[in-house]
Amino acid sequence: MRTVNVAVVGFGWMGRVHTRAYSRVRQHFPDLPAPILLAVADDVPGRAAEAASQYGFASAVTDWRSLVHDPRIQAVSITAPNFLHREIGSAFAAAGKHIWIEKPVGLNAGDARAIAGDGQVSVGFNYRHAPAVAKARTLLREGAIGRVTHARFRWFSDYAASPDAALSWRFERARGGNGVLGDLGAHAVDLVRLLLGEIGAVVAETATFIAERPRPVGATSGHQRGTGEPGTVENEDWFAALLRMDSGARVAVEASRVAVGSQNQYGFTIHGSSGVLSWDFRRMGELRIGDATVFAGPGDGEFAAFQPGAGNAMSYDDLKVIEAALFLRSVVEGVPHGATLDDAIRAAEVLDAIQASAESGTWVKPRR
Repeated sequence: MRTVNVAVVGFGWMGRVHTRAYSRVRQHFPDLPAPILLAVADDVPGRAAEAASQYGFASAVTDWRSLVHDPRIQAVSITAPNFLHREIGSAFAAAGKHIWIEKPVGLNAGDARAIAGDGQVSVGFNYRHAPAVAKARTLLREGAIGRVTHARFRWFSDYAASPDAALSWRFERARGGNGVLGDLGAHAVDLVRLLLGEIGAVVAETATFIAERPRPVGATSGHQRGTGEPGTVENEDWFAALLRMDSGARVAVEASRVAVGSQNQYGFTIHGSSGVLSWDFRRMGELRIGDATVFAGPGDGEFAAFQPGAGNAMSYDDLKVIEAALFLRSVVEGVPHGATLDDAIRAAEVLDAIQASAESGTWVKPRR
């Protein structure tokens, strides 16, 4: 297989990120087949045509349904809003296409399960691909800090801290699901599972601190200011949860989309019986082990595909290039690489349990 024909469905910010990743992937992973940008779909007038002009897609359409049974398309990136994941994903899965879909894969675990098909499914849990995170996983498996006793995972952002942020689909229950849980919490839960194993039970609390926001007057992409009439925020701005791990460890997870002054403050601190390690996304190449700072380098994750020596910086977009490579490798080899649909389902089951716990005030066991 020398080429893979791909389509991108949804061309907001994340659609652009996927497209750039496809265009770069063979620069870093030359053994993989070349992705051919065959089609782009977006229902915002002019957006798909603009994408085709800028990035070189062979065709542009406003209705993604016209691509589902196109025999030329082998793989599809689904980067549309969360509430469309189930409909779009299940249609392409039923048609036998390979899928790279953004997290959280729908609004709940049921939506994620509906994407299953015969093709490969990769999921956009990009932070797990940071080489320093890969290094942390190796150290934990080797027992470098002893038995893990407790940990803290934080996912703080201020993208919605302003009350003038537009009331986009992200703030509606029917279209944005459980708010910050699915948006930022999904990443945190994925890293908990990746590094520390399965989660046995949760107890949690959630809150919405900004009750109203101005409606957007047009299509939104990313996080924009609203200028329309005020509307009600229907889902969560913040959550905190305590997790009982199957291993016996205890983990605190907290996420906020309204943390003033916290811009992408994502990371973790993990304590063991003989040491501690921590990672901060804003210093992505660094891993703190006790009092020492260690830089990720060749041999850690996919670092060597991007930089020749430790201390050279990588970027967010580089993590998506790694995702694209793992997706294409899954397509070629017929076996999953990287984050899979099962990872998305497991994370969604934990998030569903967190939501249920916040409503009941009791410990809840995630469905398995």
